[in-house]
Amino acid sequence: MLIRKPDDIKSSEITPQGIYLRRREFMRAGSILAASMLLPNVADATARLSGVVQSRYSTPEEQTPYKDVTTYNNYYEFGTSKSDPAENAGSLRTRPWTVSVEGEIKHPKVWDIDALIKAFPLEQRIYRMRCVEGWSMVIPWDGFSLANLIRQAEPTSKAKYVEFTTLNDPQQMPGQRTSVLDWPYAEGLRMDEAMHPLTILSVGLYGQTLPNQNGAPVRLVVPWKYGFKGAKSIVRIRFVEQQPRTAWGRVAPSEYGFYSNVNPMVDHPRWSQATERRIGDFFKRKTLMFNGYGDQVAQLYRGMDLRKNF
Repeated sequence: MLIRKPDDIKSSEITPQGIYLRRREFMRAGSILAASMLLPNVADATARLSGVVQSRYSTPEEQTPYKDVTTYNNYYEFGTSKSDPAENAGSLRTRPWTVSVEGEIKHPKVWDIDALIKAFPLEQRIYRMRCVEGWSMVIPWDGFSLANLIRQAEPTSKAKYVEFTTLNDPQQMPGQRTSVLDWPYAEGLRMDEAMHPLTILSVGLYGQTLPNQNGAPVRLVVPWKYGFKGAKSIVRIRFVEQQPRTAWGRVAPSEYGFYSNVNPMVDHPRWSQATERRIGDFFKRKTLMFNGYGDQVAQLYRGMDLRKNF
């Protein structure tokens, strides 16, 4: 079928916002620059987050400019082109919004999004992010450790996996009026992956609230996995005994495995994963195993065949 197509860092070493928004402007890929010139100033729709502290779980690599992060991305609920999310996501209403935490847990709860944001300490995590299509970014995500929410919910012994479900509303999300995916979008993690310190629920970018096109009001970020694992606009977090069926796994199981760890030795059936192009760079670079987070996460997969369990 046709598919449309941490390194520790001191807070004093983090590039100031005014600098990273100006750097490497002349290096920008022509198609991205052209698209961003046609789009509105997406920063106008966001507000500053309060109480965000810098995290030690960050890379010192140069950050991708805000304009690129918010105008070049995948979010099929708003269209399959890279510029579609920024152009179409204005229809999404993020208030009121609730997130249901349910399943094999002792304390099920329906969270109001603002109460959820206030309930857990917010950090800025500067993470490398790698798309399965071969491009990558370095993004300062603002959010909280998913493990904190999991501890509050107290999973039972039957909880082996965590399933994340996105809003299903074709009126607000025009891409859901197509059959490109089996809606609603769903993703999942094994429990130990969900509990890992690198896994976060993000509610912002660059110290500002998360723009609609990047998954507002709350999305999953798992930096050692390909970007499609990061479910956006989450409305349900469910703890389950069996491995969840994911959106891309339902559509193309031979191309998008459950684990989806960044692995340069396992090619996508239609392209190589050995190299990547960082947005803003001209030349490609070698893809790092686990996206460069191997020292932190490789032990989660000890003994597993990572070619079979891709």
